[in-house]
Amino acid sequence: MEGEDDASNPMMEEMYANGIGGVDELPSSSSSATTRKNRPIISGEQLDIEAYAGLYTGRTKIMRLIFIADHCDNPGMQLEALRMAYDEIKKGENTQLFREVVQKIDGRLGPDYTMDSAWCSMVDRKAEQRKEKLENELNAYRTNLIKESIRMGYNDFGDFYYSHGALGDAFKSYVRTRDYCTTSKHIIQMCLSAILVSIEMGQFTHVTSYVSKAEQTPEALDPPTVAKLRCAAGLAHLEAKKYKLAARKFLEVGQELGNSYSEVIAPQDVATYGGLCALASFDRAELKNKVIDNINFRNFLELVPEVRELINDFYSSHYASCLEYLGNLKSNLMLDIHLHDHLETLYDQIRNKALIQYTHPFVSVDMRMMADAFKTSVSGLEKELEALITDNQIQARIDSHNKILYARHADQRNATFQRVLQTGNEFDRDVRAMLLRANLLKHEYNIRASRKL
Repeated sequence: MEGEDDASNPMMEEMYANGIGGVDELPSSSSSATTRKNRPIISGEQLDIEAYAGLYTGRTKIMRLIFIADHCDNPGMQLEALRMAYDEIKKGENTQLFREVVQKIDGRLGPDYTMDSAWCSMVDRKAEQRKEKLENELNAYRTNLIKESIRMGYNDFGDFYYSHGALGDAFKSYVRTRDYCTTSKHIIQMCLSAILVSIEMGQFTHVTSYVSKAEQTPEALDPPTVAKLRCAAGLAHLEAKKYKLAARKFLEVGQELGNSYSEVIAPQDVATYGGLCALASFDRAELKNKVIDNINFRNFLELVPEVRELINDFYSSHYASCLEYLGNLKSNLMLDIHLHDHLETLYDQIRNKALIQYTHPFVSVDMRMMADAFKTSVSGLEKELEALITDNQIQARIDSHNKILYARHADQRNATFQRVLQTGNEFDRDVRAMLLRANLLKHEYNIRASRKL
C-alpha cells in the first residue's frame, strides 16, 4: 500500500522532502499532526552510568568508565564512574590500571577505595609465576614441534598479556599464532583476538587489515562472527572519518550479534553510530531504503527510540524536532569513547543537510519562516546559509535587507546551446578520427611499417 500511496501523491512526497510540513507548518486537522504535537520529546537526563556500564564487559567496560570520569563535568558522575571502575578492576589482574584509577579517585571515596598495596603485590607475584610457567610450556612445545600446542601457547600468552594491560605484547603474541594455525577456525580466532587488542590500542589500521583477513576465509564464518567483523569495520571507518562507509557497515550488522560482542560494542551503539553516520552522509533515497525500510536495522533502533525518532523526523522534514532530539542526546553522546571526537562534525553535517534539503525546491525562501522552522535566529541562520553558499552547497543569493533567500537557477537556454556545441565538437572529432584511419588503411601505412621492422 505504501508504494501505491507514493505513486498516487508524488507532490506530497516532494513537499515533505523539502521542508514543507515541518514542525511549524500551518495547523492541520489530521490525526498524524495531533499525534506529533502530543509526542513527548526526551529530556536531557543524566546518563545512568550503572545501566550504561552493564552493557559492556572486560577492559572496554573499565575504559569507558574512566573516559566518562575524565570527560564529565558532574563530580557525582565522575566519582560514580571511578567507583565502578575500581570495583571492576579488582575482579581482574591489571595492577597498572588499578594504580591509575586510585590516583584519579584521590581519596574522595573514603577508605574502601584507596590504594590496596597487598592486592597489587599478590597479583604481580602470581603474574610472574604464571608468566614463568607459560614460558616453560611454550619452550617445551617448540622443542617438540607440535603446531597446535605452540599455537595454544602463544594464545595463552596473548590472554595473559591482555589481562595485565600489556596490549602491545598481547598483540604480538596473538599474531604469532598465525604461523601455527591449521584450520580456518584458528585463523578466525587469531583475527578476532588481534582486532580486539587493536581496538583497545586505537590502532584501527590493524583492525581493517585483520577484518579483511578474516573475511578471506568465508567457510569458517558463522553469522555472529560476521556481525562482529562488521562492527569492527564500522568502528575503523568511523575513526577514519569515513562516515558513509561506517554507516553501511553498521547497517549490515545482523541480529545474531546480540550481546556476544560486549567486550567491544553494545547493540545500542550499533543503532546510535549507524543512525548518526547515515544521517550525516546518506541522501534522502538511501536514508529511506537502507535505514528506515531496513527491517534488520529497525530492530537495533528499537533499543534506542530517540535515534529512531530523530531519523524519522529528519526524513519527514520535521527539522526542529530532529535537532531537538540531537541537542538532548548530545551531552550523553559526548561521553561515548568512540563518538566523542566525531560528534561535532556529525552534528554539523546533519544540520547542513537539513538546511540544504529545506531550501532545495523553492525559488525564494522567507528566512524568518525558515529560522522559525529551525528554532534559531534570523542572523544565525543567515550566517549558516552564507557558509553553505560560499561552499557551493546551496545555489542561491541572500537579500539581507528583506531577509529572503533567492535560488540561483541555471539558464536552461544557455545550457542547451552549450550541450549542442559540445555534441558538435565531439562529432567533428570522431569524424576526423575515422577519416584518418580510413586513409591509413587505404595507403597500407601499417603494413609497410611492419615490413620495415
